[in-house]
Amino acid sequence: MSAVPKDDDEGAGGPRRPEDWTVKERLRAVVEAEDLSDAELGEFLRRQGLHEEILDDWRASVFAALQPASATAAQAKADKKRIEKLEKELTRNKKALAAANAVVVLQKKVHALWGDADDDTSSETDE
Repeated sequence: MSAVPKDDDEGAGGPRRPEDWTVKERLRAVVEAEDLSDAELGEFLRRQGLHEEILDDWRASVFAALQPASATAAQAKADKKRIEKLEKELTRNKKALAAANAVVVLQKKVHALWGDADDDTSSETDE
């Protein structure tokens, strides 16, 4: 079993950051780690300078990329339905917001035209 990054690639700084790994190196690491026992996996991760979460993310990316077309088509269909539902909800919310805004504008106009009605009644009772 070969280590994914070459010793001459690491330089004097030790293991590279996961972000610096190429796609080919990531794929090779996922494949190499797939059949390892827990103890062997721990040794592999230490040797490579990786955390198990990083390897799990890479594994999930590989599996997602290799899903059958029917699975990705079903996911695309579900996503399309969700988008349509959210667009309808957004349209409803925009209409409700426009209606509420119109009510506020009308209230301001009525108040500007009629003023405060309480002022008129207090002057009549004083006489």
